[in-house]
Amino acid sequence: MWELDFISREDFKEHVANTIKTYDNTLKSIDLKTFNSNIIDPIKLTFDSKVYRKDIEEVIENELVRQRDKTNTNAIGYFHQNLFKYIKNCEVPDVGFDVIFTRKDGSKVYVEMKNKHNTMNSSAAQKTYLKMTMQLLEEDCDCYLVEIIAKKSQNIIWSISLDYQKTTNEHIRRVSIDKFYEEVTGNKNAFYLICKNLPNIIDEIISENKELSVEEDTVISELKQNNPDILKSLYMLAFSTYEGFKEE
Repeated sequence: MWELDFISREDFKEHVANTIKTYDNTLKSIDLKTFNSNIIDPIKLTFDSKVYRKDIEEVIENELVRQRDKTNTNAIGYFHQNLFKYIKNCEVPDVGFDVIFTRKDGSKVYVEMKNKHNTMNSSAAQKTYLKMTMQLLEEDCDCYLVEIIAKKSQNIIWSISLDYQKTTNEHIRRVSIDKFYEEVTGNKNAFYLICKNLPNIIDEIISENKELSVEEDTVISELKQNNPDILKSLYMLAFSTYEGFKEE
């Protein structure tokens, strides 16, 4: 029996499948050129290897995971935002706010969505707050900063410092994702049910798509081809034109 009464199983599965598709690039093999596209810092990798007492190959593998993780953060943002396309009275506009929710009385909630409560610096927070303030001037509405990973479950007034002065407006609020789902669906456990059903749906999609597998990376083998000493090979990537390194 499907537990989510605010979205069909078919729509939920479709959305999860679309999210997995955004992982496509990170499933592909990473070669040395891609790995070093932003120039890897061999000194940092040296510290990581020695301080954490890890083999340099393990450190490189961890860096590959980090690079993939950075890309996949966008995929998770896609998942959270675009799920609302399937939920009644919600809209995901192409530009502007991330989500617009229309209440039964016709009033609207304009949402900016962030994955973690600490991902915005003060400048970004001020810009978002001013954007919400401008929206309030245009119409009678509410604006929410919805945080997926908030400090706690909450729906509170968002207090911010503008020009060193504390600013608040009862129509601009910080809301954890569970509380936003509760308002949108009327079910206080809506977000919990999404999390509960997500693993099984992902397993189902992957089992139906055998091509969804991570290709083998070639970074380490290419480094060894350049120099059997992987650490020296890493240094030559960054410092091949520096004095002293040419003779290595």
